[in-house]
Amino acid sequence: MIEKISGVQNLQNAANMANTQNVKSDSDFGKILSDAIKSVNDEQKAVEQLSDDFAQGKVSNIHELVVEAEKASISLRLTVEVRNKIVDAYREIMRMQF
Repeated sequence: MIEKISGVQNLQNAANMANTQNVKSDSDFGKILSDAIKSVNDEQKAVEQLSDDFAQGKVSNIHELVVEAEKASISLRLTVEVRNKIVDAYREIMRMQF
């Protein structure tokens, strides 16, 4: 079974929570985004550490390194795209005339 990328899973969970519950305040949304970004950052740090370990000869399985690096890369790209959509939505709201 293909393992889900944790950053993607966190963002999917955040979207599902927003769809199924009424968001009580802006801080809840901010916390959800903050947690998702922290998760992506942790993945990036883990890949960097794994890469350093591989360079030092502590890890001999390059396949693990490549898979983890690709997971982190996909999570980062998704996070950037979500950020871009949020910024676009904000700009669209700011252009609205009341």
